[in-house]
Amino acid sequence: MAQFTRIEVAQTMKESGMVPLFFHQDIEVAKKVLKACYDGGARLMEFTSRGDFALEVFAALTKYAIKELPGMIMGVGSITDAAAASAYMLHGANFIVTPVLREDIAIVCNRRKVLWSPGCGSLTEIAKAEEMGCEIVKLFPGSTYGPGFVKGILAPQPWTNIMPTGGVSPTEENLKGWFDAGVTCVGMGSKLMAKKADGSFDYDKIALQTKEALAIIASIR
Repeated sequence: MAQFTRIEVAQTMKESGMVPLFFHQDIEVAKKVLKACYDGGARLMEFTSRGDFALEVFAALTKYAIKELPGMIMGVGSITDAAAASAYMLHGANFIVTPVLREDIAIVCNRRKVLWSPGCGSLTEIAKAEEMGCEIVKLFPGSTYGPGFVKGILAPQPWTNIMPTGGVSPTEENLKGWFDAGVTCVGMGSKLMAKKADGSFDYDKIALQTKEALAIIASIR
């Protein structure tokens, strides 16, 4: 059962401007990454469902967030069908992010009043998503389309809320390009999740980069 309403989730996305995202199969590592993002000021997390037993990890991570990280809104990404969306919502997902636009996912999310953000790549797909009740559409892969695409969409549809994912990095130049184009928020994964030379996560750097990225977004706006 979601801890936050879809209105609260959408508002937090708009206010913070950034949704960190990652996946790791080890729950203890996942907790540390989540805590690092939280310490950096993030109040949203998209856990990408990209490995075996990801649902189990998400369930444990969400329980940890509820107990230890007040105000952290947990969601899940890379969802490809309604059954998976339903399973994650039953395990506490507050929002569902998908790589493509699927009506079956829209139906189950709307039924539970949970925010869903589908991956769209054309004005037609974006319009269709909004007709199905989508509040914030995901532009994916963002690096393929770029800020110019966002500008083009918002010209005839200034009411559209867009969240690019893929091709977003925690630099002023990159973030300014996206927000000047008119995005509502950005999804940021590998560029934010810093690692050490041995491949392990650098938790201190993740916290620092999260803090700096949020500050850049606030200053741009």
